[in-house]
Amino acid sequence: MQKMVAGNGLLFPIFGFASCVAFIYMSFGDFILTNHQEHRELSFVGRNGTQFMVDGRAFYINGWNSYWLMDHSVDEDRKPRVSAMLEAGAKMGLTVCRTWAFNDGGYNALQVSPGRFDERVLRALDHVIAEARQHGIRLLLSLVNNLKAYGGKTQYVNWAWEEGIGLSSSNDSFFFDPSIKRYFKHYVKTLLTRKNTITGIEYRNDPTIFAWELMNEPRCMSDPSGDTLQDWIEEMSAFVKTIDKNHLLTVGLEGFYGPKNPKRLAVNPESWASSLGSDFVRNSKAPAIDFASVHIYPDHWFPHQEFEDKLKYVSKWMLSHIEDGHYELNKPVFFTEFGLSNMNKDFQPSQRDRFYKTIFDIIYKSSKRKRAGAGALIWQLFVEGMDEFNDDFGIVPWERESTYRILTDQSCRLARIHGISPQNKYLKELCLQRQ
Repeated sequence: MQKMVAGNGLLFPIFGFASCVAFIYMSFGDFILTNHQEHRELSFVGRNGTQFMVDGRAFYINGWNSYWLMDHSVDEDRKPRVSAMLEAGAKMGLTVCRTWAFNDGGYNALQVSPGRFDERVLRALDHVIAEARQHGIRLLLSLVNNLKAYGGKTQYVNWAWEEGIGLSSSNDSFFFDPSIKRYFKHYVKTLLTRKNTITGIEYRNDPTIFAWELMNEPRCMSDPSGDTLQDWIEEMSAFVKTIDKNHLLTVGLEGFYGPKNPKRLAVNPESWASSLGSDFVRNSKAPAIDFASVHIYPDHWFPHQEFEDKLKYVSKWMLSHIEDGHYELNKPVFFTEFGLSNMNKDFQPSQRDRFYKTIFDIIYKSSKRKRAGAGALIWQLFVEGMDEFNDDFGIVPWERESTYRILTDQSCRLARIHGISPQNKYLKELCLQRQ
């Protein structure tokens, strides 16, 4: 199949090229620094009401998640996968990649302990940002995990507890313990003011970064009223904006409605979703938050439902949040994770195609009507040979021609509505082929 061969074919030269670049950079660092600065000019993404804006035009997004980019950039033998993934994404017309800008404690930790950083890992993040810039990809960078993977809020609580200054051993003390909040603020300031050793640009001044995300999937179940999490969001979002006024900021929410929202009964998956301490509308209304985020995992939420019913729910879920963005928030709504598990008992690869198409069609219609549904990021994309990092949602997109086609068609039809940036040579080439 032509698409699959083309996809696979690009990997081997990229791997060789990436190794070559590593060698050249070690020998001619100053030359590479200049080359990176001149290679691609990107503008900061802003917003006008419910739309993202770039260079005066609306920007609706087709993109993806690859959480592993920084982690792989630490090790020279795995580093070529980062360049391969970013180039492959660019050639598919994808414009934004969401990835982790954290690793707290543990193997290849960026933050070894509170206020102590591994320069080797910081340089790995420098590499991710520089490579994204080379390929015209913008990055949505998440600052901490609610989950335990890569440290998360649990690691922060453990650090405070080990130092004898923690107020509580509860993971949720991350949101209210003054010492832990100081740890996190120090981390945020260190990252945002970091000067990239490859490009020479401070992170807060680099338009390669699309936006910051405060936390991946925040929950504070010890306070289902939502007050604790809301206070944390308002404090931390205001803090970020004191350091960085260039970039957009989001919370990182899953999209569940809280106990006081009337949609909790009609739209939430089940009653448990309103008791997690988060509330989509209330949290997203925080003044320093620029756009709302939503995740879509119907098979986790409804493990026993038939596939057709899951698709109907996905439409209902998305349209409800787009409506909120338009009427309640006056902010863009960005579906920053969506995935369909291959562990379902009746799973067929064709179901994924229909699932993706359902989501893409809603974003496309939102784009045509200039509505708040601002884009979607698939969870998650890999290159070949990465099975150990995959979960039951990840794909190598060119391994299935129909999936590759659905993803690239979405890139082109969004581009045709609002025009293709002259700087985006990959998207231009891709969409010319599709006419």
